[in-house]
Amino acid sequence: MSDEPAATPAKTVAVIGGGLSGSLFALKLSRARPDFAVIVIESGRRLGRGLAYGACTPDHLLNVPVSRMEVGLAPRFADWLQHDATARAAMVAALTESGGDLQSAFAPRALFGDYLQARVSEALIRDGGAGLSTMRGEAVRLRAGSRLGVRLADGRDIDADIVVLATGNMPPRAPGGPDAWLYDSDLFVPDPWASDALAGVRTDDAVLLLGTGLTAVDIVLKLEAAGHRGPLLALSRRGLTPHVHAAGGAWPSFLEEALPASPRTLLRLFRGQVEQAARLGVPWQRVFDAARPAVPAVWRGWSLAQKRQFLRRLRPRWDVHRHRMAPRVAARFEAIIDSGRLRTAAGRVTAYRRFVDAGGAGVDVVYRGAGGEGRFAARHVVNCTGPRRDIALSGIPLIADLREQGLATPDALGLGLETEDGALLDHARRPSARLFALGALTCPSWWEIVAVPEIAVQVDRLAAKLANDEATPDSHPLAPEDFLDLGAGI
Repeated sequence: MSDEPAATPAKTVAVIGGGLSGSLFALKLSRARPDFAVIVIESGRRLGRGLAYGACTPDHLLNVPVSRMEVGLAPRFADWLQHDATARAAMVAALTESGGDLQSAFAPRALFGDYLQARVSEALIRDGGAGLSTMRGEAVRLRAGSRLGVRLADGRDIDADIVVLATGNMPPRAPGGPDAWLYDSDLFVPDPWASDALAGVRTDDAVLLLGTGLTAVDIVLKLEAAGHRGPLLALSRRGLTPHVHAAGGAWPSFLEEALPASPRTLLRLFRGQVEQAARLGVPWQRVFDAARPAVPAVWRGWSLAQKRQFLRRLRPRWDVHRHRMAPRVAARFEAIIDSGRLRTAAGRVTAYRRFVDAGGAGVDVVYRGAGGEGRFAARHVVNCTGPRRDIALSGIPLIADLREQGLATPDALGLGLETEDGALLDHARRPSARLFALGALTCPSWWEIVAVPEIAVQVDRLAAKLANDEATPDSHPLAPEDFLDLGAGI
């Protein structure tokens, strides 16, 4: 930590949330404006990690290669991996997989958390005043007036000129359906990333995973690493699992020239491009990578009805192509399937029947297609449906307070909060000059705001805006050039 003497800040910026988005923004803003007091409010013990880089084991790998994890800090992530002794030791398997090429290696996820946490820690000041500091606690209310105020759960108040919400993903909601008694029982694991989520799972327990995406993959690997050898069933409506990354090849941008276009038109375009790529020996992954910079423009150009159409019909297939597994993760996941311990299936639960004597529940399932009906005897049911987005129903104190005060507006699709270039829109859809949001909360405007390159773009835009005292949103929409070089491996 720095021993610089305290200075009177020109402005105070409260950043609520100390995960990737909040910590990276606080670092960038405090470096651009050392005369600001930038206070990160975080209930967890470690800044810079969040759930993504904190609630993981050494077996959990980044979903993108090292080259895609650079966020504009010094030292660069790749340089830190090369020179930190602990990181070098943890990278042996990753470098073996990549043939010694660090840039294309899929590093353990926790290493990026270590890297970002170290960058934050070395920038923190001790004595308040101007600079980057942290307060440990949960923000539960916001006071609007001539100056903003943030109330913490322990009763402390923080005065601020600007407040930035970077609260990250909300825990998943219970998936609903039959026999809601299950959700109040100890059989149900509501949040797979809670610190004690899998504490009660014994080696031979049967586990039902509700969901077949990347969360389910992570939980399967986490169970395996802990020595679990019982039967696993991963169930979702379509039974789709993430595809794997592929190296090599290149594909030119093509999506921008087709805009504006409906979801169906773009689906046909994608299929045509993938077919062309296959004829030339180029992996389909490069087609998706080439399209990625134009995705925000596509999303902004769609009507509400078109967005609904995409979310209902096309999103599951987009997700499994867009959000991929590292090769080593995919190999392990497939090995567990091949061993017979894990089954992935498309279907829906029709009933949960409690086993009073033996514990657990009989889960009645109707499988999609010709799969028929079946019953799975589960000792645990783990909610792997992904983060909750429906802010309108959220009981999180701070979000509920902002909503009730009319300072924030949930979007019509249940994806997050309405924003304009990062500024929260109030109940009259007016952009705030003092309240901003980053990361998952801004999904309605950005659609995809989960990967490091996208978050870095968003952070840089907002940090530059506030550093230059441009607290009111500008009219410049996001364009493909804002996402230059998102490239392979996104």
